[in-house]
Amino acid sequence: MNAETDIKNVSVGYFAILREQRGAAAERLATGAADAAALYEELRARHHFTLPAENARVAVNGEFAPWSAPLKDGDEVVFLPPVAGG
Repeated sequence: MNAETDIKNVSVGYFAILREQRGAAAERLATGAADAAALYEELRARHHFTLPAENARVAVNGEFAPWSAPLKDGDEVVFLPPVAGG
């Protein structure tokens, strides 16, 4: 398998502080990240997110998923920071 076949196109959504730090609610990108955790770390470095992954949740294709969830071409990934209530 060559490196190009490992690249997948995904849609990423951001909420709350992540949306503020990214300056956008969503983006589409090509990534070599194998799972949600690797994608978050890639984006955290790129966009300078201050929120550690352990303080957030991830959803893949509309369902909450573990950080180890493998990514496939065409996936929709959403990163959700903790929600403060009152």
